[in-house]
Amino acid sequence: MFSVKNALRSRWIWGIAIAALIVIGFVTRSTWWEPAQTWVRATISTNRKVSSLDSHDHGSAGGEDPHAHEGHDHGHDDGTSLELSAQAQGNIGLAPEYLRPVKLETFRRSITVPGIIIGRPGRSRLEISTPMAGVITHVHAVQGEAVDPGTLLFQMRITAAELVSTQTGLLRTVGDLDVENREIARLSKATEAGAISQKTLLERQYAKEKLEVLMNAQREALRLQGLSERQIDDIAKNHKLLRDLQIVAPGRDSHGDEEFRLSATEVTPVSLSGFQERSKADENTSTDGHASHDSTHSADGPNVPLILESVLVHKGETVAAGATLGTLADYSELYIEGRAFEQDVDLLSQVGQQNWKITAVFEGAANSVKRVENLDMVYSASVIDPEARSLSFYVRLPNEVAREIPSPNGQRFLNWKYRPGQRLQLQVPVEEWENQIVLPVEAIAREGAESFVFQQNGDHFDRVSIRVAYRDSSHVVVANDGSIFPGDVIALRGAHQMQMALKNKSGGGVDPHAGHNH
Repeated sequence: MFSVKNALRSRWIWGIAIAALIVIGFVTRSTWWEPAQTWVRATISTNRKVSSLDSHDHGSAGGEDPHAHEGHDHGHDDGTSLELSAQAQGNIGLAPEYLRPVKLETFRRSITVPGIIIGRPGRSRLEISTPMAGVITHVHAVQGEAVDPGTLLFQMRITAAELVSTQTGLLRTVGDLDVENREIARLSKATEAGAISQKTLLERQYAKEKLEVLMNAQREALRLQGLSERQIDDIAKNHKLLRDLQIVAPGRDSHGDEEFRLSATEVTPVSLSGFQERSKADENTSTDGHASHDSTHSADGPNVPLILESVLVHKGETVAAGATLGTLADYSELYIEGRAFEQDVDLLSQVGQQNWKITAVFEGAANSVKRVENLDMVYSASVIDPEARSLSFYVRLPNEVAREIPSPNGQRFLNWKYRPGQRLQLQVPVEEWENQIVLPVEAIAREGAESFVFQQNGDHFDRVSIRVAYRDSSHVVVANDGSIFPGDVIALRGAHQMQMALKNKSGGGVDPHAGHNH
């Protein structure tokens, strides 16, 4: 009786244990399923190689001299196996990083469209203009020079009659207001003593309020003409007109370095920034009164140089208000304009929705190719070109300085890595395939209808026939049909040279008696 109960209890325990193992295995399948598959495929691949060797050995046993193959390695077929020295591997560029195990990965099928690098509208080009009329007294920068935001570019003497008139009016009002204040102070004492009537004091106070209203209107007019609050206060305090205009390189997105500065004399600049930036202006002014041109930091963060593309004025030239003095270019970030066909509109929409990355392909000298990957599509145009029947889309291209050339006089000139007008090809992903064997095109050798890869097997490379599922200009998707397995070490370049070496080896030497009749 007890034995039957023990047997039932044992079955229940085993059932619960097996069920628990199944549940645990299902929950943790993401950690052991893929390694187990890899191990199974590697075991199958090893058994396949061993079976191939066994069949080769058995085939030579029937009726042949067992010593006929003495001195040969039975692990390799001379017709499909190749031994390469270290020098030979170096000659075909087969470095250790090009001998890697095959692994399953996600492949994105791409279409190739032409592209051209352009500047960012409203960002890459900055025009330098003067807000008021004047005469150019000095041109500090040189065309083509790299400048930081805040660098002094032009200096001019103000000839704008309106600005001079408004400043003069403000000075006159400030003087009248001082007179009224002194008169009110004198009348206040006389009124307290009863020497004059209260009405006379009130009239003077009304006159003062009128002057204050007029002064506020004049201050607002000066602000509209480009002067800062601090500069207006300096005019009222020092009773001097501002007559010189200093124009500096603007910032990209902030106004920490204003576009121009005004000064009372040619050697004492007054910053356009407000009261809170007075200390900064004092630091930028040296002890001898000259403006310091050191502006290595701004509110934009670390400065990326701007290129002074053009200088349109010269010393002594008279310019009107709003005239363009020159142009600056910001090439720190550019756009690539791609041109897709009309029927690719849905594909481009999918790229934006899936956030797939785009690859730019540049062709260099001597047929060299450079790829820039992981680029983001910014947006696609809303209108299709009716003549070319193409759709424009734009890809963000971060830029970097390729070379900086200093000059003896302290100026510097830059060469950017990417430049507007440069043409290229864009590879735009349109379809995604998971768990694929993806190899570079240099890993595939073709001969007629056959395609081969070379698998490392000890000190030899065995040629393996494969079926190509998809091929583009840079990648090949190999069908996962058992010809190669994940974990097999494949030569990722030099396959064509290795195929030619195999053909030369199997062809043998030239018969010295060929063509002779004895």
